[in-house]
Amino acid sequence: MEKYSPRERIEMIIAGEKPDRYAASFWRHFFHLENNAQGTADAMLYFQKEFKWDFMKINPRADFHIEDYGFTHIFSTDEFTKHTKTHFPISNIDDWKKIKEIDIRSKALDEHLQMVSLIRKGSDKELPILMTIFSPVAIAGRLVSDRAIMAEHIKTNPEIVFEAVTNIGRTFEKYITELRNAGADGIFYATTQWATTNLINWDEYQKFGLPFDLQLLKAAGDDALNVFHICSSNNYLKNIMEHDFNAQIINWETDDPTNMPLDIGLKTYPNKVILGGVDHNGWLLHSHPDEVKYKIDELKEKADSSRLIIGPGCAVDPKVSFDNYRAIRNNL
Repeated sequence: MEKYSPRERIEMIIAGEKPDRYAASFWRHFFHLENNAQGTADAMLYFQKEFKWDFMKINPRADFHIEDYGFTHIFSTDEFTKHTKTHFPISNIDDWKKIKEIDIRSKALDEHLQMVSLIRKGSDKELPILMTIFSPVAIAGRLVSDRAIMAEHIKTNPEIVFEAVTNIGRTFEKYITELRNAGADGIFYATTQWATTNLINWDEYQKFGLPFDLQLLKAAGDDALNVFHICSSNNYLKNIMEHDFNAQIINWETDDPTNMPLDIGLKTYPNKVILGGVDHNGWLLHSHPDEVKYKIDELKEKADSSRLIIGPGCAVDPKVSFDNYRAIRNNL
């Protein structure tokens, strides 16, 4: 028996206290099971039962955010193969005018509310559950076949795109409230590839990204357990961290050479808990369990258990060996 429950352990870390061991959480897709609420719930509960992470980051099919806007795909039947995209709602600048606020009980959104409820009912009440939500600009970016198209539209017709992003933001602000009602303890809020110099400049992100980030994290409520995931390489972490947002935990790819490394992040942001430290595209994917254990030992030497939750910088490749996860879980 462990001394603390997962919820107690996370609460202690947020309060700056050392728990009985390091906390950890990992997440991945189960593509072959993601085509309905029960299948996704079963996959998430199975993964949690196997490894007993300290919080569950629900990893739904990524495009559930846009299915109710007219996006279509063919569901994968293979655990390791992504779904096949078949139709994107935006092909020209005028298509953005069709993106309005939608009912949060639309088909795909309602399915995922049901999924959260199923997970809450099927899990220990002492397990914090966070539902993944993309930022409105990131959701908009999935409506086109290539993100570069939207980046160009932002530069050439910013107001038309901004109205669409605003309508998406209104929808998901309400949706987050319903996620809490369905049993989520908070949200794992992801910027995907948009809070980065790779697509738009900081002035553009201050208009199309940051205000919605602050708004949607706030919508989860003052009592929410939120993770702010600043995704991808060349990210705007430093700029974003100058603002006061409703998330106790921050997550980014600390092993990406274009981003702030973990040790610098720990010194720079002493009032935030950092989730990360694991090179999920490198040694976690390719190493033997004995090497993984060694890497976790190295990581624990760099960061105190009151500041770090061990985890990846993004969703983990489904091909990562379960033995490698066990090497982490057994070495906390």
